[in-house]
Amino acid sequence: MSKMIAGQALVKVLEAWDVNHIYGIPGGSINHTVEGLYLEKANIDYIQVRHEEVGALAAAADAKFTGKVGVAFGSAGPGATHLFNGLYDAKMDHVPMLALVGQVPQATMNTNYFQEMDETPMFSDVAVYNRTATTAAQLPYVVNQAIREAYREKGPAVVIIPENLAAEEIDYEPVKTPNVVSNSFTQQIDPTAIQETLKLLKAAKHPLVYAGRGLLGARDELVKFSEQFNIPVLNTVPATGVIPTNHPNAIGTFGRLGSKSGFEALQHTDLILFLGSEFPFAQFWPQNIKIVQVNNNSFDIGKMVPVDYAVLSDAKSFLQAMNATGETLPETAWLTANRENKQNWNHWLDQLASDDSNGLAPEAVTKKIASMVGPKDTYGVDTGNVSEWAVRGLPMDQQQRFALSGLFATMGYGLPAGLAGALSVPDGQAWSLSGDGGFAMVAPDIITEARYGLPVINVVFSNRRFGFIYREQIDTKQHLYGVDLTDADWAKVAEGLGGLGFTVTNNAEVDQVFDQIKDLQAKGNRKPIVVNAVIKDDDPIGTAFMPLDPKLYGQDAVDEYAQANHIDTAQQPSLGELLRAKGDNL
Repeated sequence: MSKMIAGQALVKVLEAWDVNHIYGIPGGSINHTVEGLYLEKANIDYIQVRHEEVGALAAAADAKFTGKVGVAFGSAGPGATHLFNGLYDAKMDHVPMLALVGQVPQATMNTNYFQEMDETPMFSDVAVYNRTATTAAQLPYVVNQAIREAYREKGPAVVIIPENLAAEEIDYEPVKTPNVVSNSFTQQIDPTAIQETLKLLKAAKHPLVYAGRGLLGARDELVKFSEQFNIPVLNTVPATGVIPTNHPNAIGTFGRLGSKSGFEALQHTDLILFLGSEFPFAQFWPQNIKIVQVNNNSFDIGKMVPVDYAVLSDAKSFLQAMNATGETLPETAWLTANRENKQNWNHWLDQLASDDSNGLAPEAVTKKIASMVGPKDTYGVDTGNVSEWAVRGLPMDQQQRFALSGLFATMGYGLPAGLAGALSVPDGQAWSLSGDGGFAMVAPDIITEARYGLPVINVVFSNRRFGFIYREQIDTKQHLYGVDLTDADWAKVAEGLGGLGFTVTNNAEVDQVFDQIKDLQAKGNRKPIVVNAVIKDDDPIGTAFMPLDPKLYGQDAVDEYAQANHIDTAQQPSLGELLRAKGDNL
């Protein structure tokens, strides 16, 4: 047992949970917790961000990259309220996070004191654990329980700390109970569920896997299942990487961020094996197809779409049990046609990348990035059109890690996530990809990357508008209003904030600049880099609805869509046409 201030004891709890860095900005109501960080600075790094929102988003991204709890703090009042974006991102994407929130001293609570707010109800909606410490001695215990609950519930925990408590000296003794965060038992799947699923798969002509984030960490099992049963695999966008993006059975994703191959597979499937996801856009899947849903949360089963067979199980364990049957399905025209359709789509993206006659294509930038990516690189991806370009163009074929704001979809996510990647996965190159709208919200934290010598490569796709929202206004036949952006020279901004700045406007400059960056990194550069990629203002092709099959939509609709989107249907035949050519007329 040792004597120390409660703020230092709190930090020792974080160390025991293997937290090695924490984000925040000091303030009067949190200063003795910060003092604890100073006293323990040899074991845990304090990362001074320029806005608490950036710290909270980075903490959520830490959890997405590593599976470990991310930690941020804010002082009472505005420091606390600035944390909400990161907390809601963690809540909606189900990752563990801890927020330490300052409060005025107990003696001044309930007196309308400076920056005093009733903080507990503020966090009641977002937090899986929400407590205000009432004694100094209990503070380490409360933080310990908060972290346990963040792991158990896969969400954000909040501990509110009256300033006087963090300053008090206490007798601290480390918690004896081991910090256990994962099951140590093997899940046994009901054999009936396996047999019923096998029966449904064998009866299906066009089975399809739709994989969610519940399969992160189960890549080997998913690959084996797909190969053993010869079934193509779609994934949700946040689950990008659950199957290697270059695997022949990986055919992309569905929706506005998706692929032609993903959209068309859904139009022709007759059975979806829906694994480890609460995918909100499942409600837009075609009707009258059978769905087998596997999820470890009973509340999520049938929540988004009615299902024909439900399995309450961890998706990884379920796949292990399916693989263990030794059963297999033959390779069919369904699988080979889907593979060919995905190859055609990839070829079309390459064609887009090669043509800069009307301005720089964003696909050219992601293609160049893909050529430079290492096996352990991290991608922090912002919300908007940039999500489409990233999902379609970034490789996830080795140990790369991918983080974006999935269900919450907050702008300004890319830079904080890039920052988190550099800190959490230091043996890989950290990348951030942002639109100019999202980047403008958080650009000052290039200073943070410079301060700590984090050579993140931040790519800004500049098209001088909120592109994603622009398209929404077009599609809903609204007036274009509030979506144009005043331009900025992001390369010069980077230099002013302590980084290195480059601008690219065509393919030759992309090759030259990124080759120069590669050389800088190889020589040990420790400055953040910003690439201002001035792209043409064409919208990325929408893939939520792609009427390219004349049998389903009529030749006139196909011709109109193909012409509007510059698609050569001879090079991009529909999946239906590919199937019919192979004698599959379902």
